[in-house]
Amino acid sequence: MRKVADILRNTWLAAALTVAVLPVSIGHAQGIPAPKVKADAKLLVEADELIYDNDHNTVTAKGNAELHYGPRTLQADRVRYDRGTGRVFAEGNVRLTEADGGVVTGEKMELTDDFKTGFVDSLRVQQSVERKNETVRVRFSAPRGERVDGEQTSFDYGSYTACEPCKDAPEKPPLWQIRAQKIIHNNETHTIYFEESTLELAGIPVLYLPYFEAPDPTEKRKTGFLTPRFISTTALGKGVSLPYFINFAPNYDLTLTPTILSRQGVLGQAEFRHRLDNGFYSLRLSGISQTTPSAFLPSPLGAGERDFRGSVESQGRFYINERWRTGWDVVGVTDKWFLDNYRIRNQSITTDFFREAVSTAYLTGQGDRSWFDARAYYFKGLSSFDWQKQQPIVAPVIDYDKRVNAPPEIGGELRFQANITSLNREVTQYQGLPRTTTYLFSPSVNGVSFPLYQTCAVFARGACLIQGLAGQDTRASAQLTWRRSFIDDYGQKFTPFASLRADTFFVNPNLSGYQNDLAPSVARIDDGVSGRVMPTVGLDYRYPFVANFGGLGVHTIEPIGQLLLRPSETKIGRLPNEDAQSLVFDDTSLFEWDKFSGYDRVEGGVRTNLGGQYSVVTPSGWYANVLFGESIQLAGVNSFRRGDLANTGLESGLDKTLSDYVGRFQVSPNQNITFITRARFNQADFHVARFETGVTARFAPFVPLTTSLFYSYYEAQPLLGYSHYREGLTASATYNITPNWFVSGSLLLDLTHYLDVRNTYSDALANYFVNPIGAAPIYENPGRFYAAGASFGGGYQDECTTVTLNYINSPIATATGVRERNQTVLLRVELKTLGEADLRQNVGVATTADGIASPH
Repeated sequence: MRKVADILRNTWLAAALTVAVLPVSIGHAQGIPAPKVKADAKLLVEADELIYDNDHNTVTAKGNAELHYGPRTLQADRVRYDRGTGRVFAEGNVRLTEADGGVVTGEKMELTDDFKTGFVDSLRVQQSVERKNETVRVRFSAPRGERVDGEQTSFDYGSYTACEPCKDAPEKPPLWQIRAQKIIHNNETHTIYFEESTLELAGIPVLYLPYFEAPDPTEKRKTGFLTPRFISTTALGKGVSLPYFINFAPNYDLTLTPTILSRQGVLGQAEFRHRLDNGFYSLRLSGISQTTPSAFLPSPLGAGERDFRGSVESQGRFYINERWRTGWDVVGVTDKWFLDNYRIRNQSITTDFFREAVSTAYLTGQGDRSWFDARAYYFKGLSSFDWQKQQPIVAPVIDYDKRVNAPPEIGGELRFQANITSLNREVTQYQGLPRTTTYLFSPSVNGVSFPLYQTCAVFARGACLIQGLAGQDTRASAQLTWRRSFIDDYGQKFTPFASLRADTFFVNPNLSGYQNDLAPSVARIDDGVSGRVMPTVGLDYRYPFVANFGGLGVHTIEPIGQLLLRPSETKIGRLPNEDAQSLVFDDTSLFEWDKFSGYDRVEGGVRTNLGGQYSVVTPSGWYANVLFGESIQLAGVNSFRRGDLANTGLESGLDKTLSDYVGRFQVSPNQNITFITRARFNQADFHVARFETGVTARFAPFVPLTTSLFYSYYEAQPLLGYSHYREGLTASATYNITPNWFVSGSLLLDLTHYLDVRNTYSDALANYFVNPIGAAPIYENPGRFYAAGASFGGGYQDECTTVTLNYINSPIATATGVRERNQTVLLRVELKTLGEADLRQNVGVATTADGIASPH
């Protein structure tokens, strides 16, 4: 060994040499178990110079000293190893790298020879962990610290943060940090303990905590308290939720969330989650015995008479094999207002002007060229405006789709489609059509119609619509389709096709009970079993003319024509229509063989669809497309001219022999900007019947702005219940002021709000049901530009902190149909690795808030 040291001292080249010193015991790296080390593992040393002092039994490494023991590495300007005591003393730019990549730095370190135990001066620790597709780095620092067995590190008067130090001024305090008299990081339990600690924001103390603990960033699931949530509302009072998470095992856990409310008592919640080898499921229970039920409106506008209220929510998904999966998403509530009143969020709840919870169970299979889906649905209306008896229970809905190559004799492709739908509804859902420009339809609460609105007392075509028929409605449909494309020598593309569709209906209407006794006047509904067959043959013709002008791009002009030969649709208006009430005629449906949205209706008669499109693509990325065309009924009964129970087809633009014209214009100067306009023009005088236009743009990297703006206009459709035209504007934008600071906003303007009397009554109309005597409607004129919904805000985001502040103005579906606005300010703060907190505060007073009594 002395010879080696002499060589190093006398050579002119500062060469690195590795020297085996002695075996030591096996240890663990910080944060994760160290790789197994052999019992005879050696301490390996690299340095510019090694000095042996036999008198003191020490070895000193100078200049770029680097010591290795198993997965750990110690680097320093100078390292002295005492062979007698087994201690390692390192000085100057000391850096200890752990097996998991964690780094401990300091000015001086005194360690055992396995680097597991010792003291560190000017201690700094950095640990990096991959979480949610990003790298999170945490930092500890202290004037002095101690490592014990490589499993625990204590910091005296230390600090903890996940923020990067400022590059220009590293001495500045981070955006946030925890300072404590003592910080203990236990790598075995993956827990950080803080004693006498203070949260500092930009160096300013804002919160004192005598003691708390938190999981370290390597721990994704750990038993303990989660971030509390604070609540303040008129009906609930002030309160706080304190979730407690129990990690039973890596694959299942339980979260208990008691919420103490000053006005209602204690809301209890429990959520159990379990992940299995082939899927997962969850169950959440919520319940409260209210101390002040009178804070909520009485029936039928609220749950003011209920003491106990609660909900059951469950979700599951299981993969049977690589092609099949099954699952469910279920919501059950004691009353329709509970989830909204207590601000319990669920992904199966859809929210717009009206709210509902959709419960479903399903079985889905996916093949190479086939698809199967079987489902059951239960719809729960969650606003006072909904009457649950009018909501159908749908079970089952079965869809099957299979494509195969046709026999060589005919070529092409064969496609088989099948659908079975069965539903049951207790009460018929009527809608009265407007007789004047004043009243639109008949809203009701639990079947009680408002007296100031036109009612549909006796069903009559042209005066009423049936959006859902009471009783049992089952339909089975099957369709076989063939098509094949040919391209001739001139580039013309011919696609002949043929299909055969058969539908069988079983209808058993409920003719007793409230509103159902009107069904005898429902225009001769076929009771019992009935059928319908629709054969179709047709031809699709396209002849694209393509010209390449080099730098000016590739230009394509393509005339398109379709001819469909089929008999007239039968039993129009004699069968229920549940799944084909939505009909939009525009550029996307112009060349559809069947323009109805569902199976309950089928397009019949001889028809031709004519149009053409022009497109250009340039080498610079410019793209433009224009399409224009119309649909013509040549023979037979026009399916869209004879309305069914819901008047589907009428005023659609297809209900005349010569349909309205439809068109589309789209321009994309580059991949970041797209302008699109689509419209429908009246065939007689070419006035605009439907118009949509908008732009989406992303201006980065030149301007850090992403924005969209869309305008929509739809003319009046009195036969469908819309006596006035509808006009609106939506806009959204996000602007990154700096890489960290941003502002964003969105706006929904109802430009025809002043025309709709449903939206001009005050809460006095709702009070009619509470105190009918003396209650009178109050008319208000909100003006032409009514902000139906809006949100504005901004925030800050970096590697350790996210802070957002938003103002949200959202509509509320109230008992009277009045579109009141719920105005909320939401503050969200996330300190990465510590947790996040939300503070939500309502501003203004929505006296007609759904199910909530007016404040006194």
